[in-house]
Parts: sequence; C-alpha cells; structure tokens
Amino acid sequence: MNRAFRKYLTDTEADLVEQTKPKNLEGLDEDALGDLHDKVRRASRKYRKLHRRQASGQVIRDASRGAASAKNQRSAVKAEVFEDALARVSRSLARAAKDSAATLKAERLSMARKESSSPGQTSPQAKSAGPGRRPAKKRSPATKKRHASTLAKGQRRQAKRDLG
Repeated sequence: MNRAFRKYLTDTEADLVEQTKPKNLEGLDEDALGDLHDKVRRASRKYRKLHRRQASGQVIRDASRGAASAKNQRSAVKAEVFEDALARVSRSLARAAKDSAATLKAERLSMARKESSSPGQTSPQAKSAGPGRRPAKKRSPATKKRHASTLAKGQRRQAKRDLG
C-alpha cells in the first residue's frame, strides 16, 4: 500500500490491507485465504458502491462529472486500494486451490494404482460398464422437468397440426 493512501484508511482497514501483502499471504492455507478473500471482497464492494452513490449524487448537484469526481476522492481511493488487495488475495487463493487440486489428484491416482495392482479384484467401474454397455443415466429433477417440457411441446405442435 502506498503511503499516500494510508491517510484515507482507518486502522482496521489498513490492517486488512496489510494482511494482503505477499509476505503475509505466503503462510496461509486455502481456508484462511478464502476467509481473507471474503473480508477483502466485502470491503471492496462496500467502497465501490459508496463511491458510485456519492459520485452519482454529486453529478446531479454539480451537473458535471468532472467536478463531481474531484470531490469524491476518499471513497475512490479506498475502492482502488481494496481492489488491488482483492486481486492479490485472489491470485494467492487461485494458486493454493491449484496446488490443493494437484495434491488431491496425485493421491487419487496413487490410490487407483494400488487398487489396480492387487490381483483378483476389479474396480467398481469395471463391473458397472461392460463392453457395449453405457453407464446408467442419473436423472435429476431438472432433467425430468426438461424432458417433460420437451414432450409437452411436441404434443402441442402435433395437436396444432391435427386441428389446423
């Protein structure tokens, strides 16, 4: 955070922005990064909304966007600071999620290799889908509704043709 922006932030806001510095993000796990991301996103949203509201109200009073933006600096600076902080946390969270996914994938693959190497046992997937068979389709309520809607549409078209 630039020292010039520090004068616009309260102590708690400055602490929150400080937590988003790269050196402070290094030791955090995915859950802690997610919590921090939520906090920073809330603050960012708050100041973006505040800035837009103040600016729109000022434009009406001043009848000029240029004059209105000059008077609305504090919330604009806060919004910018929190946007930058949010971007830092988002990148760290994405990296942590990618690392976590890679670790889980490696664990799954190693488990699958162990299961396939044991003699006399077949995996559950091999039993359910034999040669020439498709796995059973699972029907969710949304799928059932879409299917019924399609059938009804066809019946309406046919009835229209029959009457017409």
